[in-house]
Amino acid sequence: MGVDVAPDETRQPIVMEGLAGLRERVGTELGVSDWIEVKQEDIDTFAKLTGDEQYIHVDPERAARGPFGTTVQHGFLTLGMSTGLLWSVCTVEGFEVILNYGLNKVRFPTPLKTGARFRMRVELAAVTELTKPSPGAEALYRLTYEVADEPKPCCVADLVFRYYS
Repeated sequence: MGVDVAPDETRQPIVMEGLAGLRERVGTELGVSDWIEVKQEDIDTFAKLTGDEQYIHVDPERAARGPFGTTVQHGFLTLGMSTGLLWSVCTVEGFEVILNYGLNKVRFPTPLKTGARFRMRVELAAVTELTKPSPGAEALYRLTYEVADEPKPCCVADLVFRYYS
């Protein structure tokens, strides 16, 4: 995935230390990722890997005559980038095991067109202490994927991670 501008080399991910560090940040925006450019080659690779080769994604000529005037990135490709983008915004230390536990809600309000730029904004919406199967924490991250020059996000999702000691 290409970044259309040089990343801010001085920006470091926020580091939260354990359950206490997570609790300190509940209800706050943790940050925003760098801008990413939507590239046809990335869409084509994802389409081949998943078998979703619908023309709206992989046929620029036909898609140009369609409702969006160009190809669009798969919503699940956008969503699949969430973990890497999350780690560019924040990390959690003090746990032995980190698990992507799933998603509570996902929507794709507007198409993400080839050539567009997008970034992911992260809010820590909730933290729950875990006692079973081992001590730890569950964090709910509210993700909003902003698209440059578009009023609506291309994706909103609640991503759940679990951290175990």
